[in-house]
Amino acid sequence: MFWYHNMTKHSYNSVRTNPNRLSWEDQPSTYKNYPESYAKYKLDLEKEEDNFLYHIAGLTAKKTYPSGEYYLRINPSAGALYPNELYFQVRGVEGIEDGIYHYEVRSSSITLLQKITEEVGLEPYLGYATAMKGYLFLVSAIYYRSSWKYKDRAFRYCLLDSGHLLGSIEASALLKPHAVQIVYNIEREKLNHMFGFEEHEWFLAGASMAVPMQDKEIRAIEFELPYVDGSRTFEANPLIEEAYEETSILERCKKVIKAPKFTYNAQKLQETIFSRRSQRGFQEGAITKGQFNYIMEVLAKPVLSDCDEEVSIYAVVNRVLDMPLGLYKEGEYIKYGDLAKQAGYLCLEQYSLSSAGAVAFFLTSKAKNYQALYQKAGIIGQRLYIASLYLGLGCSGIGAYYDDEVNTFVGNDEMVLYALAIGK
Repeated sequence: MFWYHNMTKHSYNSVRTNPNRLSWEDQPSTYKNYPESYAKYKLDLEKEEDNFLYHIAGLTAKKTYPSGEYYLRINPSAGALYPNELYFQVRGVEGIEDGIYHYEVRSSSITLLQKITEEVGLEPYLGYATAMKGYLFLVSAIYYRSSWKYKDRAFRYCLLDSGHLLGSIEASALLKPHAVQIVYNIEREKLNHMFGFEEHEWFLAGASMAVPMQDKEIRAIEFELPYVDGSRTFEANPLIEEAYEETSILERCKKVIKAPKFTYNAQKLQETIFSRRSQRGFQEGAITKGQFNYIMEVLAKPVLSDCDEEVSIYAVVNRVLDMPLGLYKEGEYIKYGDLAKQAGYLCLEQYSLSSAGAVAFFLTSKAKNYQALYQKAGIIGQRLYIASLYLGLGCSGIGAYYDDEVNTFVGNDEMVLYALAIGK
């Protein structure tokens, strides 16, 4: 899969010789709404299950500009383009009818797409032989929402944003609390067909917050939903389509069966999830060594999944009290010096973030399963958001950087997946 990653690298010259020219009349919608003929249920935040679902992907605030209204969401997205949609199956959950649903972000509602029975469900498409009590989630991407702006590189952002949404499921589950298992080995082709996506939308991953119902074997449900437009406009991108097809088959996967354990106060965590914002700049304030260590512990926790890929975490320490300046890998000191300006330059000269922040992060990987490793980077990014904001710090994800120069900086030849910055 290195061919796609190599073809979509940024360099100092590429971002200046190939600037994006946006066609605003073709800007896609960021909301998918099923027709009113489907049963829809408005979420009631006084109800535990509705509150749980809302804290995965709900709207948190509205801003009004001369050009129109702009809504902020719990989960971050590159360019606020939100290419991902959330679907889920519910079985045996009090207060919600058993069935397959779509989360309608604009109205904070869930739309019933298909009822299920005790004998059939989505379980086999996620690798389960028995009925699963609880939630089975599916995350899709309507890639044109992102490729409209980011062109060929958009598949990277779809995967990162999907990882953030999976991480948001993980974070919201802590309010209950329950462990969430990420499921990458899903039957993508069959599911895409059943949900009527018609090549405009694809499933990227699943997640399970459910327990087996012993002695209840399950059969795969069969249905065909009609196509529902999720972007208003669409332009096919053959490079992205080829990249999706080639990365949909996962090989030699390693399972993680040890669930992560986090230390959060539930009420404060809920407030943190709801108030999440992406920082637009930092004031060059320092954080404490204790805050840095807490964040690194959160990032190092295992990601419970059926296809875990190794992701390296590099941290550029700019302003951490009682810690030497320089570059760290997995918390271990590897390069001395004031590297703040260099980190800012590497992130397409976004100095107000990577230079002015207390710490800049770069995530890299040499693994093979592209969809899994990239979405894991997004999950790590979501953990960084939550842990930082929980400590009263700001966080910003940065999907654009000079790929090869980052490799030279950190001293490896791995794929560069993500950059992030935290600070005050």
